[in-house]
Amino acid sequence: MKLEILSKKLVRAFLKNRLINPIPSKITKNIDKANEFRKLCESKIKKEIIGFKAGGTGFPVLKKLKEKEPFYASVYKHNFLRSGKKVKINNYTLGMELEVCYLVKKKFFYSNQRISKNNIRKYIAYMAPCIEIVGYRQRKKGIKYLGDLCSDFGGNVKFLIGPKKKYKKINIGNLKTNISNPKNKLTVNGNTKTVYINPLNSLRFVLSKLKKDKVKLNKDFYVFTGSTVGIVPLKYKGVYAGKIEKLGSVRSVIY
Repeated sequence: MKLEILSKKLVRAFLKNRLINPIPSKITKNIDKANEFRKLCESKIKKEIIGFKAGGTGFPVLKKLKEKEPFYASVYKHNFLRSGKKVKINNYTLGMELEVCYLVKKKFFYSNQRISKNNIRKYIAYMAPCIEIVGYRQRKKGIKYLGDLCSDFGGNVKFLIGPKKKYKKINIGNLKTNISNPKNKLTVNGNTKTVYINPLNSLRFVLSKLKKDKVKLNKDFYVFTGSTVGIVPLKYKGVYAGKIEKLGSVRSVIY
């Protein structure tokens, strides 16, 4: 089936919260083809972009899937929620991630500087804890290739953001994190050091890719840097709470 037809089907599923049959593995098993397909799909979306996510930021995951680096994908306003909101899941929802997100100043888009660990901080306005609900718009389960997630809008379903804090320099590479569902006695611990060296490095990766791809927005934007706890399966319905040391908490009601 032609890419144009496939992309239209996936875009409709994305916009209407529906499911389609899996797209061919010849698209997903090669990350470059998966990225091209993602960009084709995103070009058909007319909704407002509020930021970008990094996917595949865990080194063990990259090694297992035989990839050298993560990917990025656009995040749309209609999938962006405040802490405590409800999210409906289905059988093809992979799980929940707990992330550090940054609000980046729009002046980034007008700078010709190469993004480095020394100058990246001047572009950051705020930081916050975030929950990402991860899943497919396709009737398939699990992750065989990194392109499975990348090709399907980055695998992002919803983002829930906790209270923002004005950015300040902290040891972002060694903060304790936790996701819990107290009613069902579920608790999963993590650490920000699992995120592509650290969340700030993941942010640098995304910003460098945006420059390379000549992506521009006319406003401040969010970058979601990747999971600190892996993908936590959503075995139970109810309230999930995420906490990142020194950043704060974020909640989601899963039903």
